[in-house]
Amino acid sequence: MDKILEIDQLTKVFTLGSLLSRVKITAVDHVSFDVRPAEIFCLAGESGCGKTTTAKMIMGFEEPTSGTIIHNGKPTGRHEKVWFTQGTQAIFQDPFGTFNPLRTVDRYFFETVRNYKLAQSKEEAIARIDYTLRAVGLSYEEFADKYPGEFSGGQLQRISIARALLTNPTLLIADEPVSMVDASLRMSIVNLFKQLRDELGVSVLYITHDLATAYYVSDRIAIMFRGNIVEIGPVEQVLIEPKHPYTQLLRESIPEADPQKRWKSKISLSELEYQEYLRKGCKFAGRCPHTMEKCLFEMPPDVPIDDSLVKCYLYAKDA
Repeated sequence: MDKILEIDQLTKVFTLGSLLSRVKITAVDHVSFDVRPAEIFCLAGESGCGKTTTAKMIMGFEEPTSGTIIHNGKPTGRHEKVWFTQGTQAIFQDPFGTFNPLRTVDRYFFETVRNYKLAQSKEEAIARIDYTLRAVGLSYEEFADKYPGEFSGGQLQRISIARALLTNPTLLIADEPVSMVDASLRMSIVNLFKQLRDELGVSVLYITHDLATAYYVSDRIAIMFRGNIVEIGPVEQVLIEPKHPYTQLLRESIPEADPQKRWKSKISLSELEYQEYLRKGCKFAGRCPHTMEKCLFEMPPDVPIDDSLVKCYLYAKDA
């Protein structure tokens, strides 16, 4: 099997406003990509670009307006939750929001073992739990009978990953998994994803706005902007030699430790996002330094460049 997950023309339209002034916003617009075995595929972009909505549709938390989700060669049926039924597990942004503060964390593990019938006895369950905890650098003795508040954010996120590994998934969907973890612990968790890929053959759909960790951990990357994938390909090619103007802007926006460089312009992000989502042509045309007339009215095609795809008229033959 050459694809663990395949997303084809996935679209999600939300209706906003009152009954008399409704506006339809296409939050995810004909998005297509795939995740391969033992690969870390990154879906990156600024907040509000549609990456989390895409993940929610993959996991069954949002119903797609149109498009196809194929997992392990099998199309996902209506209302079917891939993460629960077909070897996909999710890791969320807030590790403290994952667990009830009034319950010990080991109860979640024993419930997962029982629900999936992963052990015949308590001793066998403890052995299995200990095995997955050791894969993330912890042990059963360290977490048994403890509450979430007794762990650091980094430890709790590792525990979330261990819980996801209990079912031997082929794919982990990690939505901003290090954004709420202390900077000193982020690399340890990012390295853990690489270890799971290399040692256990687990694939990871890594969703983030942080290009630094995306570059470090990913094999391939897709850059999203206002519901579109504007550039997709090997991470070295996309982030080191970006072709799309938005990807170039993202790379240039990575902050430098220079007190002389300060952001001085003022802009209403909510108003800007609203206008860009409603634009008929290229969503980035209002900010792009290379905008052509057709960019304002027609969506650009996906143009192949080496191993990447770039949604931009700059590289189209008929531009």
